[in-house]
Amino acid sequence: MPDADHDPFEERLADVLRDTGTEFGTDQQMLAARGETHGRRLRSRRRAAAVVGGAAAVALVGLGGTLLLPAGQGDGVRQRSAAAAPVAPATPSPSPTHTPAETASKVVSGEELLRILEKLLPEGRISDNKDEGDTADRPRAKVLYDDGGGKAAVTVSLNRVKPGSMEARQATQCPDTMFIVYDTCTSTKLSDGSALMLLKRYESPKSRTDRKLWTADLMTPAGGYVGVQEWNSTGGLGAPATREQPPLDLDRLKALATAPELRAAADAMPVDARSAAEPDTGPVTPGGSISATLSRLVPHGIKIVRKSGPDDDDFGYVVLDDGRGASLVQVNVQPDMRDVEKQLFGPDAKVLPDGTKVATHQQPGEKGIPGIVWWSVDTIRPDGRRVVISAFNSGAQDSPATRKTPVLTMKQLEAIATDPRWHPQD
Repeated sequence: MPDADHDPFEERLADVLRDTGTEFGTDQQMLAARGETHGRRLRSRRRAAAVVGGAAAVALVGLGGTLLLPAGQGDGVRQRSAAAAPVAPATPSPSPTHTPAETASKVVSGEELLRILEKLLPEGRISDNKDEGDTADRPRAKVLYDDGGGKAAVTVSLNRVKPGSMEARQATQCPDTMFIVYDTCTSTKLSDGSALMLLKRYESPKSRTDRKLWTADLMTPAGGYVGVQEWNSTGGLGAPATREQPPLDLDRLKALATAPELRAAADAMPVDARSAAEPDTGPVTPGGSISATLSRLVPHGIKIVRKSGPDDDDFGYVVLDDGRGASLVQVNVQPDMRDVEKQLFGPDAKVLPDGTKVATHQQPGEKGIPGIVWWSVDTIRPDGRRVVISAFNSGAQDSPATRKTPVLTMKQLEAIATDPRWHPQD
């Protein structure tokens, strides 16, 4: 059982994520970035034993089928894939009704997806084609494509989630620039009700480099997901840029992601078992937005210089400055975590009069970042509702320290984490 000062799960997970974040930048890496952006949502309670914040913060389960975390941020996004936590194959569920022209006759295999990708790419040389799906229910194909300007990796992946779910909504929301550096991002609704995001970013989530990663993410009204990624390199570990830009411009990237063959194949897939089982209860805090509630709880006299957007319904952040340097503060709220309570709160946890348990942690921040410290207060109510607040002595957890300690004291962090405004009225 981890104690308040040492959580082996966190350390192992952080190490795995750091290692994985340096590997081939797949669609899962992009999904991890989106998970970071919209809040490291703990989609599996059994993987929730890490305190939110820092390198070990757990992100949402990506549409590519892997539990993802921000790496580099550990994407060296803060993107990392938790390779140590295998995902159970999805179980089939009924698909929405389609006309025969709209529906694929069956779920496509990785090999079939590969053939579709080869057919849809503009004229050019295709080599090193691979079926890279992690299960039969989540096909993924990769090729090296050369239009005459140099070889570049291009991948396509398919999945399907519950329509209207949080995953479906987030799949096409542009990332928060707090976590992901990018040049352009657009998110639009198409005439058939599908949502499409086109993003020009970099292989490194936190800096502009010569290795570029452009992506298209399509979510259909039926929950079908099509993800297309292209690089200006072959995509291998440390692979140098082979050309100035990825081969497909945004118009061609859009045409590939919205191709009828891919949309129909995505809609014909069974709904991912995790998405089907996840209740879509909407915002988990009474105010709806974590950053809005957190902003109201910041002590008077401390300036809020930045905060997450209004869609941060279970994770949010603010950047504070009391005149002596910026300090990131982030909060995660989870409705019912009683099944991991004993893992999170040892016998030395403080118990408040209302039965709320409190565990505090003060430790170094992200490895390799000079002077970073990470303070956190983890709380759980008798009904299992967990509120975790983390603070850093920098405006971002993966940038050098701007001050000696976070702007908020441990006492102030505890007061915020235990405030009744995080909880629905009884």
